Amino acid sequence: MRIFGGGVGVGALEEADRGLIDANLGAHVFKKRVGVDGRGKRGGLRTLLAYRKGERAFFVFGFAKNERADVSHKGLLTLKLMASELLGYDARTLAQALRAGELHEIKSHE
Repeated sequence: MRIFGGGVGVGALEEADRGLIDANLGAHVFKKRVGVDGRGKRGGLRTLLAYRKGERAFFVFGFAKNERADVSHKGLLTLKLMASELLGYDARTLAQALRAGELHEIKSHE
């Protein structure tokens, strides 16, 4: 699977592939908690992913639990549109976005 976005961890996507997600928000947008700086998931970040199991995953938004409760309805609609666009990228478009620095690929250690 190819993973794109911030450097919050391949482990989160490995968990998602096993069905360990925090919420399915619809239209291929998922909420996943990730631990940072040894604080574990409870004190870590909430990430929103554009995700299609076994294919691609994009970290599209992240926030600390103490910074905000959740994303707004309008924000969620925007994220769903973004997920549709990102997951629909063909190989050429994806390569262009990577070269332009618009996306960053996270490599697993497999």
